Amino acid sequence: MTLREILNITFLFLLYLSLQILLVRNLVLFDVGFCFIYVACILLLPTEMSLSATLLTAFGVGIVVDTFYNTLGMHAAATVLMAYIRPLVIRLQEAQHGFESRFVFSVREMGVREFLYYVMSLTFIHHFALFLIEANNLLLVLPAMVKILASTLFTSFTILLVQYFSRN
Repeated sequence: MTLREILNITFLFLLYLSLQILLVRNLVLFDVGFCFIYVACILLLPTEMSLSATLLTAFGVGIVVDTFYNTLGMHAAATVLMAYIRPLVIRLQEAQHGFESRFVFSVREMGVREFLYYVMSLTFIHHFALFLIEANNLLLVLPAMVKILASTLFTSFTILLVQYFSRN
């Protein structure tokens, strides 16, 4: 990666984390749909980044969010799980659509359908882990599933909107 790409990624990390902590934290739809736009930090990483670097980055991003949300590692755990499963989703999508090896994750490069498939599948994994850790009880699985589905849709479409209005 070039210095310009590293600076661009660093700026996007700061932007998404700032948006999450300062603005999006208060966006909730009907007490079931939560927006966690910070997952885009991991979703939009380049494919040539190693798995260990991706996992460390995911842990760092999750810990920063946990610090501001006071959630004791729940976001870090969910984000690391999402980052761990990310190469599998990328390989599945490459096999189906024949993407090149050095690929930029954006709406302009992938198209809306493939981008939403990529974002929604990984966001679902993140939210599944996060809300099941939060539920911590078998009696709360059904309300957790409603939160998972609503939050996955809300977060995915928010990331899609940000992609439309960004220049990347």
